[in-house]
This record gives sequence, structure tokens and C-alpha cells, in this order.
Amino acid sequence: MNDAIADKIHAELSKYPKRTYPKGQILIFQDETPEYIFYITKGRVRKYDVSYRGDEVIVNIFKPPAFFPMSEAVNHTPNRYFYKTETATEVHIVPNDAALRFLKDNPDVMLDLLSRIYRGMDGLLGRLVHLMSASARSRLLYELLIEARRFGTKNDDGSLMLDITEIDLAARAGMSRETVSREIKQIKASGVLEMTSKGIVIKDLNRLEKEADG
Repeated sequence: MNDAIADKIHAELSKYPKRTYPKGQILIFQDETPEYIFYITKGRVRKYDVSYRGDEVIVNIFKPPAFFPMSEAVNHTPNRYFYKTETATEVHIVPNDAALRFLKDNPDVMLDLLSRIYRGMDGLLGRLVHLMSASARSRLLYELLIEARRFGTKNDDGSLMLDITEIDLAARAGMSRETVSREIKQIKASGVLEMTSKGIVIKDLNRLEKEADG
């Protein structure tokens, strides 16, 4: 998203009431269809389902300046997912009709939203391919690559810090924590990453991409 689009979105949607939530706060429950959207200005929110084993299966992660859930607002489809904060989060509460009116009146914002939807779909399709045909290692490498591209913080030496736990990776990849832990040890031995008290450090993004491509 370019700065002009981001500024236009913020100028309009930040007019609405602001709310702050701690980490772990559920914003929307499964089968709850709100009559408003959340415009996120700080933090991260995960969209997820719950497996038959009771494990979280993450579908998407929202970061500023995203607004959600748009499918329910645009198509009036029943909501099947939970939305929960991953970090302390700040949002503005925007009525659905106001959000839709803003999109209709601003085709450039609508086009940007459509572009982001397509990028998200590409990521979901890639995840589906890995889920159906790849090994546990390949699936985990793919999730690490997505996390690095979207949320990695660059260190002075060029490496990337990922503020993520093995539990979160398991939820993203649809695997057990035990499997993730086993695969992380093997990937660590190859020198692609290292574990620290602050999270996972990706030493070389290009090498991670090659590893993920198999």
C-alpha cells in the first residue's frame, strides 16, 4: 500500500471511535457477524478456526492499516472464524455502511483492497499446495518465509527477527507443536535460522527462499 492510499484510509476511518485491547482479546467470535468493521492502527490480529482437536488453525493475520472483516460487510456472509489480538492492539470501530460508502466513493482504495485480497489469496493457495503435497519440513519453511516477509524485523547484520513461538507456527502450518519443534531443530542444524529468547532469527532470507522452494 502506498503512502497516499494509507493516508486517505487513516484520514477517514480514524474519525470513528477508538478502542484498545490487550494481547489475547477475542474481538469477534465464530458465528458472530458484527455490523461494523475494525480498522487496525497498532498491533496484530489473527483470524482463525478451531480444529476438531481444539487447536487453533490460523487463516490470516491483519496488521496496520488493514480493516476487517470485509467479506461479511460486503457479502453478508455468516462469519465462520474467530478474530483475536496477537499483541496489544488499537482499532477504530467503523459501521459497515460507512465503510462500504467510503470504498464506493474512493475507487483507488477499492482497487488497493482488491490487490491485497489477491496477494492474500496467492499466499493461501501456496499454503494449500504445501499442505496437500509437501513434507512437514517444507510446510514449516513456507510458513517461516511468509512470516519473514510480512512481519520480520531487520537486524543490523541483515538477518530478520521473527517474534513468533513454536505454538504460533504450529497454528499457522496446521501441525502439532511436537512436529514443529522437531523440524525446527533440523532446520536450525542446517544454519538457516537460530532460536533466541526474543524469537526466531532468519540468518539469510535468500537461503530460506531456496530451502522453501525445495
